[in-house]
Amino acid sequence: MFLLTVNAGRAKTVDYTDAPSGRTGIDKRPVDGPVRIESPGPGGAGASGVAGDDVCDLRFHGGADRAVYAFAREDLDRWERELGRQLDNGSFGENLTLSGVDVNGALVGERWRIGDQVVLEVTGGRIPCRTFAGFLGEKGWVKRFTQSDAGPGALLRVIEPGEIRAGDPVTVVHRPDHEVTVAFLHRAATSERSLLPATLAAADWMESGLLGLARQYAQKYASEGAGAAGEGTEGEGA
Repeated sequence: MFLLTVNAGRAKTVDYTDAPSGRTGIDKRPVDGPVRIESPGPGGAGASGVAGDDVCDLRFHGGADRAVYAFAREDLDRWERELGRQLDNGSFGENLTLSGVDVNGALVGERWRIGDQVVLEVTGGRIPCRTFAGFLGEKGWVKRFTQSDAGPGALLRVIEPGEIRAGDPVTVVHRPDHEVTVAFLHRAATSERSLLPATLAAADWMESGLLGLARQYAQKYASEGAGAAGEGTEGEGA
């Protein structure tokens, strides 16, 4: 398992983003040499955890829980075959293009050491947006990406900062005691929201946006269950 490339993008003004600024850094390209990785600060204020990488819409991107985005080269290869077009490293707006890493099968809270210094922790998966669809120029892309079993790629927080570079080995150094994978959390957050309460087994590690959604649905289903139980008890008593 190793890091193929570190990718960064500079902000550009485009006509396909909902970002208030009208700018996006999704067009990421491989960077030569060592790249500094560090926690960028809280969501909504902090930007990318990758030096030289711009985050333009702080509502949905960047911040400590979404500091780095990783995608497997094997999954890009799969999309290449499906779309019939070349997808270079960084084509999905990922900061890290990895080889041999089961990105979507990773557990939320799993930790990866990259090189000698950096440790990253999985917090969830990417939810596709209009900017992503516009950048790729594929019709119906948001739905297609969401429903694909290829997986969403992993969002990561920085546990130990430092420098990384292309070719660095990737090692799994910790796996938490639950079964919530990136792929399962993505499915729960998009197409099967009835699964969201089950993802709370990973609450200690999940990125804040997805955690809020999971708690909301857990409360919803708990209230519905309590209401149904109450109706049944009243009926039996009568």
